[in-house]
Amino acid sequence: MKRPTMKDVARAAGVSPMTVSRAVSGEPGVSPGTAARVEQAVRQLGYQRNDNARNLRRKIPGTSTIGLVVDDLANPFYALMARSVEDEAHRRGCLVLVGSTNDEPRREREVIAAFTARQVDGLLLVPTIGGHGFLKQPMEGGTRVVCVDRPAKGLAVDTVTVDNRAGAERAVRHLLAQGHTRIAYLGDRFGIWTQRERHAGYRDALAAHGIPEDPALVRHDLRSRSDAAAALAALRALPGPPTALFTTNDVITMGVMGALGPADRVDVVGFDDFPLADRLSPPLSVVSQDPVALGATAAHLLFSRIDGDRSAPRSVVLLTRLIVRGPGQRGS
Repeated sequence: MKRPTMKDVARAAGVSPMTVSRAVSGEPGVSPGTAARVEQAVRQLGYQRNDNARNLRRKIPGTSTIGLVVDDLANPFYALMARSVEDEAHRRGCLVLVGSTNDEPRREREVIAAFTARQVDGLLLVPTIGGHGFLKQPMEGGTRVVCVDRPAKGLAVDTVTVDNRAGAERAVRHLLAQGHTRIAYLGDRFGIWTQRERHAGYRDALAAHGIPEDPALVRHDLRSRSDAAAALAALRALPGPPTALFTTNDVITMGVMGALGPADRVDVVGFDDFPLADRLSPPLSVVSQDPVALGATAAHLLFSRIDGDRSAPRSVVLLTRLIVRGPGQRGS
């Protein structure tokens, strides 16, 4: 079936194609009655504007689209980041294409290839653990790239992160101040930059108190709530189980909290806040980072690059904060 054109809409509404173009674009000078007739014709015919052709006619470079590539869009952290990017793009009249990688380099390449084939003007990228030299070719072709949440290996681009190491150290220092000396670390894949930074912060806090790291209390490669629950069960079974836990992202924290029972006397501090964390009993203390600020800052940098900013790559580090909730910790 032939797609309806602007001329078809003009004919159905009894106006000129130029009037249809102005009405669809929301430009001034179209009377409310005329705009209503055009809108009705658009709905009846199922007309969709071809922005690429429109930009070519108006000699506007680009496609008014950007790509956002994240680890897992089902994760509340990345969902909030995506929404903030979408809000920034909407203000620019730009569309956002979103894809998840599950931190798999091959899938990351596939998603990026699909986006660059659609000639996106730029990419906001949460890099996987793989290398990113393959991005140099699309960048040379004009695709702008900004990394968010993590830096990329072998890529000199703007990067927006948070103070992961310092935030993790504050969390563990808080547990140490509660009198804990056997503090377990539960983390995602160690190859992920944020996880290496948070593990380093964990070790920094222990070292500052003269406590050597106990490998039996460290659990890496936890990718789901069930992984976190299994790790907690293994820690419980140790001859000297931990009295406190530092969990390094919201998925792991939720898995641990869901597996804890009334008999467990263990304190928990998690990296990342999440909805209802303050409603748990007792309320959960967290290292809070702002995914909305991360997304908005990265989007601002990307649009600046798309608009022609050719200054040296920048590294922006946003601050986290420790939120201590409730009159005391579990077991305190």
